[in-house]
Amino acid sequence: MSSIYDRLEQMSKRFHEIDAALADTSRPFDQERYMALTRERSKLVEPVEAYRSYMRLLDDLASNEELLADRSDAEMHALAEEEAQTLRERRKVLEGRLQELLIPTDPNDDKDVFIEIRAGAGGDEAGIFAADLLRMYLRYAEDHAMRAEIVSSSENEAGGYKEVVVHVVGGEPYRHFKYESGVHRVQRVPVTEAQGRVHTSTATVAVLPEVEEVDVEIRPSDLQIDTFKASGAGGQHVNKTESAVRITHVPTGTIVACSEERSQLQNKDRAMQMLRAMIYDRKQREAQEAVGSLRRSQVGTGDRSEKIRTYNFPQDRITDHRINQNFGNIRGILDGDMDRLVGELQKDEKARLLAGTAVA
Repeated sequence: MSSIYDRLEQMSKRFHEIDAALADTSRPFDQERYMALTRERSKLVEPVEAYRSYMRLLDDLASNEELLADRSDAEMHALAEEEAQTLRERRKVLEGRLQELLIPTDPNDDKDVFIEIRAGAGGDEAGIFAADLLRMYLRYAEDHAMRAEIVSSSENEAGGYKEVVVHVVGGEPYRHFKYESGVHRVQRVPVTEAQGRVHTSTATVAVLPEVEEVDVEIRPSDLQIDTFKASGAGGQHVNKTESAVRITHVPTGTIVACSEERSQLQNKDRAMQMLRAMIYDRKQREAQEAVGSLRRSQVGTGDRSEKIRTYNFPQDRITDHRINQNFGNIRGILDGDMDRLVGELQKDEKARLLAGTAVA
């Protein structure tokens, strides 16, 4: 536990420093600094309180050891032995809790996200499945008080999507949606199938955390910006003005488009947000190529064999292949009831991080 002691001691000292800084009235009030300190303090409260409880427990154990060493009073010695057992059990529980609290958190967890859904293998049915995934995410976001807006979309003739991008804001979207990146496979009888045969189709999902301008440097000279007429809902405004915006980042060949806002300026701002997220993600993937945990390695080519999850309608079963677990009630989950699914993925991530926590 020595390495954990060191980290917890540093956290406890930092907690004390923050409290002193917040109580200091000798300097002018700085709202930005105050908010940053309170945010940092809120992250430290739980581990520091657990650490202080643990240190008090160690003092109790030390006192108990002294009582155990004194055998002059048999009755007192028996009580000390009974208390020792209780204290040891509490120590084991607290040590486990401290390790759990020191699991590193994902720095992107509280970030807003862009969710990009693309039809994969399977023709029109793949596009219909992409629309099903879109509805699932929109309803899940709504149920968890997040705001979700379609940023850009390209529909297919069957009423599905070739591609659709959603912007999700508020309520720690990345913490909830990050497990969705990858290839999703569906097995069912498509509405387009006259013979009643079960088909297999795929859609790919990429979840990109939104980043600030300071995180990614994009030179204006590297951009090619085109405008075009929007299509879809919007009344008289649609198809009469070139409000839609397409931005190409020439050095990387990254292309983003936004057509859902009513003005060209709004679409340009939203497209730049998407572009920053995609460029940042590209940089992360290049830096962590061997890990293969970010967008392109998650998404793959869209081939049926590259899958993170299978939605089997004939057996009313969803299988998440990363945790090798099955879930029933496909229609309920596709209607946004993803809590159990997301919860199991969060538990798995926590267990893997806990297993990797160093204990000296």
